Amino acid sequence: MTTNDEGAASPQQDVESALAALTTSAPVDYGLRVLRHVGISVERYDRYVRLETGAGGLYVACSPHAVTGAMMETMVVSTDMFEEIHWSRTRRTAIRSDTALPGLRPAVRTGRTKSLPVDLSSVDEEHRAVLEAVRTVPRGQLRPISWVAREAGVGHEPGIVTRALAANPATLLVPCHRITAEHGSPCDVSYPSGTGRALRAAEHIDMERLAGLSREGAVFLGSRTTRIYCHPTCAHARRITLRHQQPFSDASAARRAGYRACRSCRPLAV
Repeated sequence: MTTNDEGAASPQQDVESALAALTTSAPVDYGLRVLRHVGISVERYDRYVRLETGAGGLYVACSPHAVTGAMMETMVVSTDMFEEIHWSRTRRTAIRSDTALPGLRPAVRTGRTKSLPVDLSSVDEEHRAVLEAVRTVPRGQLRPISWVAREAGVGHEPGIVTRALAANPATLLVPCHRITAEHGSPCDVSYPSGTGRALRAAEHIDMERLAGLSREGAVFLGSRTTRIYCHPTCAHARRITLRHQQPFSDASAARRAGYRACRSCRPLAV
């Protein structure tokens, strides 16, 4: 680069500066500004943000009214890929933004996503019923596939539940990492390897303890004081002191012993 005798920038410097400016990244919400400027209604496209979770980045797309899709960053190779997948599923363009749907950030931070509006219209009615049932599982708790099937009203067909989990369009916001097989092993069909484990760890779910209970045949835990039996991760079960715990292999055994099902976690009573 050169300057003239007075120290002013030469034409060459002006050109180089202009070229350098062209390589500067546009603001995150630049695309949204353009759409607003030309008068495109916000109802005609979605915006998406990247949020941090206990298992890494999460891309979440939203209409003005609800979440329309979410994927872990590890599930795509670029934002372009996320945008393409979102388009193929919803036929709505997703534009990068830095403004999240109201309530989204605290829901992701706390893991309490049940009240968050999520649009599940892209999946069929049966799968939607399954995913709505999954949304009711509280943070820090687990439920087996059979429980989900009962709550969703889809009979006793585990394949329906696993297919619905695999088709989950709102990763993490529909918390599939809280669903297990009947013997207690995680059913992480909707997550990349290790993601479900990281999400459960972030919710302080002690999988080693649960595995130990499973090996001992303890599917449910009863309280000798209240005569109520629960899923082991139920908030009420976690408060049962060790000397008052009564393990049960199934609901029939609990009923024969004079225990009733918890009204909070609603274990299967077959």
